Amino acid sequence: MEKHFRLLVKNAKQVVQVCSKGERILTGAGMKKLSILNESNKDGISIVINREGNITAIDHHSVVMRDFGSYTFDQEIDATGKCILPGLIDGHTHPVWAGDRVHEFAMKLGGASYEEIHAAGGGIHFTTGKTQEASEDELLASFKDRLQSMIRYGTTTVECKSGYGLDTENELKMLRVLERARKEVPIEISSTFCGAHAVPKGKTAEDATKDVLENQLPAVLDLNKTGDLHVENIDVFCEKGVFNREQTEQILKAGVNGGLAINFHGDELTDLGSGELGASLKARAISHLEKVNDRGIEAMAKAGSIAVILPTTAYILRLVPPPVRKMIDAGVPIALGTDFNPNAFCLSMVLTMHLACVIMRMSMEESLVAATINAAASVGRAETHGSLEVGKIGDLIVADITRWEHLIYQLACADQLILHVVKKGEVVHTKP
Repeated sequence: MEKHFRLLVKNAKQVVQVCSKGERILTGAGMKKLSILNESNKDGISIVINREGNITAIDHHSVVMRDFGSYTFDQEIDATGKCILPGLIDGHTHPVWAGDRVHEFAMKLGGASYEEIHAAGGGIHFTTGKTQEASEDELLASFKDRLQSMIRYGTTTVECKSGYGLDTENELKMLRVLERARKEVPIEISSTFCGAHAVPKGKTAEDATKDVLENQLPAVLDLNKTGDLHVENIDVFCEKGVFNREQTEQILKAGVNGGLAINFHGDELTDLGSGELGASLKARAISHLEKVNDRGIEAMAKAGSIAVILPTTAYILRLVPPPVRKMIDAGVPIALGTDFNPNAFCLSMVLTMHLACVIMRMSMEESLVAATINAAASVGRAETHGSLEVGKIGDLIVADITRWEHLIYQLACADQLILHVVKKGEVVHTKP
């Protein structure tokens, strides 16, 4: 037996496993019950990651040295006095685009609503025009920079949508950028086709729906079959003035028939019954939900559909936050996402967790669960990601804190607190 592994992280003061019994999702009161290992009598906690990038052992350092003391490692991290957490998982982003919208931020501060900006030619349509003009290489360059920033803030897996192309050529261009980036940046990407993100200028919602169903989606699925793309999810912006409930259902069902998982925008600005719709279609995840009704909450809880909550959106748009406490009490699984896009320029899941605590009234335990194991479930990876357990992928953060809560408590300090980010047993970021 070869006695050489990839990584040893040794002697941590605290390791937050999140789960330790193979749980794949946490709901209700379970979201407040974290599995945590603490040093005892100056005997810290160590983690061994094998050559395949999977966790082989988590135990007190004395036990790990007894079992693995004769092994050599590609790398070792001395975590004495430090805290280790799972790599964070961002459940919702729109990260491939050109052209910023800082001018719209000024409009919002002046009182303009999302709908008013959209009607004035801003919002998604502004970004679509800039993205269509940009080359694939230009989009890739800016996207890679954004991914590197996410890594510095502790994100190791991220859901990434298309949706600023709005025609076959440009949607495929965005999805190719995702494919290229996954080979060049050490972060894991769950790719989502979101051609139904807005109705293109000069078209009706019926025209746009037909184009997605007859042109865009078939092209995506064909490239999935050849292995040129690895799209996992189908998304639609189900909203008044965009895609109605019937159109949304048509597109989502077509995606499912093509092997994609449902992960869509629902009930953000208007209650269109997206919670009920998603539950009826056994959606893996529904995002936003600021306007979800009680029937939708009950249906999602029964179906096990995950609510991907986006605190930055409610914060920036000054929306009434989604009823997260009601959803947790009802048993709806809660995940978190930054919603990174030109409207909500946030690359940090740590800041997102802080906002979830303050704006959504989540506890720190609940927000960490929502950014790890439940976010992993929202992108179909809970069996392998989202917690520090033997057999799972070795994705983790080493932070210069003695208690994990400081990562959330110390507002906007993540880049100072996070010393190392590890992806599949490889150290992909070390604080300078």
